[in-house]
Amino acid sequence: MPYSIAQLNQMSQDAFVATLGAVFEATPTIAREAWTQRPFTDITDLYQAMIDVVNAMTQAERLTLIRAHPDLGSKAKMADASVEEQAGAGLDRLTVEEYDRFHTLNQAYKEKFGFPFIIAVKLHTKASILEAFDRRLHHTPEAEVKQALTEITQIARLRLATLLTET
Repeated sequence: MPYSIAQLNQMSQDAFVATLGAVFEATPTIAREAWTQRPFTDITDLYQAMIDVVNAMTQAERLTLIRAHPDLGSKAKMADASVEEQAGAGLDRLTVEEYDRFHTLNQAYKEKFGFPFIIAVKLHTKASILEAFDRRLHHTPEAEVKQALTEITQIARLRLATLLTET
């Protein structure tokens, strides 16, 4: 059930976190801290409050946020939103060959950067995800931390759009 900004503004901190805690993968503290910025005028205002929390994180906290994300195409347990997002891109229906390719790319990426490959899968297809893997494996670690955080904020925006109504 989508929530309105007015409903969110009236929620206790615990209810707010229960509702929005999964917007950032396995990191409900972002919602907990953003709650203190109420009242929000609209989704953009709420989103910006959450982004401000991420921007105030230490580098170690940001890496923890990045590492909270699941591998793409894996069969590992993940948040419901991640399951839905990956299914939307067909990552739940990989052939054996595709699964092996994703597994190999995930491993190479994690070995190089120390965290999982993150991409806003709702905006991609299997083919475009594989192309991004190939391209981003050539980035520097600093560039990939920045790219991972950009992808995470895109994912959060998409998740908020699913959870909230504009009215």
